[in-house]
Amino acid sequence: MKIQESAENYLETILMLSKKQPTVRSIDIANELSYTKASVSIAMKNLRENGYVKVDNDGYITLTEKGLTIAETMYERHTLLSNWLTQLGVNKETALEDACRIEHVLSSESFEAIKSHIAKNDKK
Repeated sequence: MKIQESAENYLETILMLSKKQPTVRSIDIANELSYTKASVSIAMKNLRENGYVKVDNDGYITLTEKGLTIAETMYERHTLLSNWLTQLGVNKETALEDACRIEHVLSSESFEAIKSHIAKNDKK
């Protein structure tokens, strides 16, 4: 099932925040993405209703297995692509921005080919 790029970004952000801090709330996501609390609230409602996140009574947000799978996929793509672009000589800020855009439109086949290519070159 294909989800929207914005949903992928939210899920990836929740994953990244959860690696840095013990709990994640809507305000953390709003601050990280520079979005309004209202926008994040609507997104969390949609993600919850579609089974990607759980929100407990205290407002703590966790990824479901389905949400975690997507978040980890986006995070892996983002990390690999931004590192690769940096190694190619792209400045870090541009590499991060470009990787964020590329990660959502790149097919699984193309990503796996890039990943394989990078792994082969790293062995040399």
